[in-house]
Amino acid sequence: MDSGLDTRRIVHPTERIVTGRLIRLLDGYTREVRVGQPVLVAVLAAAAFARLPALLLRSLFSFGGGGTRRRWKELKQGPEYLVTPVRLRNTAGQLCEVELHGHLPQSALHPADQVQLTLRPQRDPELPPRIERIVNLTTGQLLTPRTATLWSHLGPPLLLQAFLGALLLAGVVACSALT
Repeated sequence: MDSGLDTRRIVHPTERIVTGRLIRLLDGYTREVRVGQPVLVAVLAAAAFARLPALLLRSLFSFGGGGTRRRWKELKQGPEYLVTPVRLRNTAGQLCEVELHGHLPQSALHPADQVQLTLRPQRDPELPPRIERIVNLTTGQLLTPRTATLWSHLGPPLLLQAFLGALLLAGVVACSALT
């Protein structure tokens, strides 16, 4: 009984650039970006230092409350990103598996497209390499998947507060050093 399935071993490519024909995009799942506690503590401490003058003014003049802030638990839990396993047959005829992290337009890749992938190994050697860049040779598109990062998770308002707090702290330290 011939099921038509290729039972050859699926390999993880070790080359930096792989060219082949896209076989299949498997069902995706989510993975979480790790948030380092020292980085988070430093950003939150600097942001808190920037909020001190605002808190003093608010208590003196009884202004209305500010916006809602995300709690430590929410910030510590990193952002999730989509991981899609991709199978392709390289030019040597081997069935290869790689991972696509992030999102791409739905019409960007189709089975049987000829692609050239730029790969990067992951920290865990058991995982297949991840795709950094895709050149779809069939359509001529250059595709770069984007994932959530620590900085996008923290957000511009918190990072701006942390930057202002670091500047304020540097100013206080400079003034105290001069006197």
